[in-house]
Amino acid sequence: MSPRRWTRLAGAVVAPLLVAACAAPTDRVVLLPDADGRASGAVAVRTPRAEILLAEPYAQATVAGGRVEPGKTTAEQVRADFGAVLDMQPARARQWVVYFEAGGNTVTAASQAAIDELRAALANFAGAEVVVTGHTDRVGPVPDNDRLSLARAGVVRDLLVAAGVRADLISISGRGERAPLVPTADEVAEPRNRRVEIKLR
Repeated sequence: MSPRRWTRLAGAVVAPLLVAACAAPTDRVVLLPDADGRASGAVAVRTPRAEILLAEPYAQATVAGGRVEPGKTTAEQVRADFGAVLDMQPARARQWVVYFEAGGNTVTAASQAAIDELRAALANFAGAEVVVTGHTDRVGPVPDNDRLSLARAGVVRDLLVAAGVRADLISISGRGERAPLVPTADEVAEPRNRRVEIKLR
């Protein structure tokens, strides 16, 4: 009887393949990039005898007989080997960022383009789930920033509802100053941290 060869595409899909062979089962692990072409994380591949870390896009490991062999593949090879499996994946979440003026919930003029782009995208995803998360910089007390981040998320929710998105498809939350885009010391007014992140999935 033929053993199973399991091929794992880290960050994307696990695809079982049957092969005719008499050797022991082999695992292949491939780290796929995010939509921007970068690896947003890493995968440790370990056996009782060895371990390697995959941290670059298209880094791969082949595991057989307790050994782990590092390697590298390409986007073209992954597509050739696993195109049908990749095509079955759900679409990646799309993300936008809207920035706010200091100390309040007024959207910056420069963020209007992101809002317009989001509205256009929503026309093609009428039933999509929308996740809205508000953030602040580190100026002010933590409880105040918690409330402000939630208020900013509410402003974006209201903009989306006005654009025709059903309110029940939108979830909002506020992270306050806990998840800065740019880490800073306390009381630093960093404009890139005064933001709302919108994920469409």
